[in-house]
Amino acid sequence: MKDIAEQEVIEIADLDVEAFNDFAVEQGWSDGMPLYVPTEDKVAKFVDTVRGDNRPFAPVPPRQIVPTLQSLAANAVMAGCKPEYFPVVTAALRGVLDPDYNLHGTLATTHSCAPMVMVSGPIRRALGINCGSNCFGQGWQANATIGRALGLMLLNIAGAKPGEMDRSTQGNPAKYTFCFGENEEENPWQPYHVQRGFAASDNVVTVMSGEGPHNLNDHGSTTGDGLLTTFAGSMATPGANTIYGKGPMFVVVGPEHAATLKRDGYTLDSIREELFKRARVHVSRISKENQDTYISTGHKPDGDWFAIAPSPQDIHITVAGGPGKHSAFIPSFGGTTVAAVRIPG
Repeated sequence: MKDIAEQEVIEIADLDVEAFNDFAVEQGWSDGMPLYVPTEDKVAKFVDTVRGDNRPFAPVPPRQIVPTLQSLAANAVMAGCKPEYFPVVTAALRGVLDPDYNLHGTLATTHSCAPMVMVSGPIRRALGINCGSNCFGQGWQANATIGRALGLMLLNIAGAKPGEMDRSTQGNPAKYTFCFGENEEENPWQPYHVQRGFAASDNVVTVMSGEGPHNLNDHGSTTGDGLLTTFAGSMATPGANTIYGKGPMFVVVGPEHAATLKRDGYTLDSIREELFKRARVHVSRISKENQDTYISTGHKPDGDWFAIAPSPQDIHITVAGGPGKHSAFIPSFGGTTVAAVRIPG
């Protein structure tokens, strides 16, 4: 007999919202916040938005279930998405299914990582995705529910149940939702998806298994060099997984900081090079035991310094946020990649 989570249609009689949420908690479907009831009519409306995308989905690790559009749509409905958000959510799922994303590892680790979802292209404005002030925060339905829908899919289809398969020591609020839009309008360089080879008119979802944003506060520096000194000092931390010298990371530059860097002649490549060179951790800040661990796994110091990335190209740069002299550093899980997927349509 099929597990109830694998059934295509589940009869729930005339349960009201409260009773359905109690039922969902009993089944282990809930992320702890109230869910919307995924009726057949609502699910069908969501599925209709991706009818033209006939690419099959790969099996979702670790359970290796091949998801149906109906099962994905049900999770998006429960998350509170609007139907028009669904193509973004399915594109994000395709991103985390990239083998190099290492979905099984990122879901089962004791690390606090969560799937970061960044949306680029004209669809940001069409869907009301927040790219400006408070873009990592509350207040926007699209941001909140797109990220939440992906999380519910990983809970209910991949099987990432906290305390069981998801073994995160402390977790992270980003596990509820971590979705924002790129502020292309105030990006003085190429938008991120254009950096990745997409057309400016393409709509793209970028995913990375990361920690929550680390604030980069610099109200004093008036030069690009000063800002990069602050950024590098904050990124050079022995507590983030980047200290293992593996995997990618994001620097999300606030518009005011971006304008200063651009004014002083910094390009995306030169920013990456400077941060790679400056954001290193001195051995005096790392215990002898940890140094031995890093070296035994292939991450050897350069003299008395440990790099936090394999190469400058592992430092990914975009612009998001609103007024204020803040930027953000998002370290990754380490054994993962940054996957970018075009949203069909």
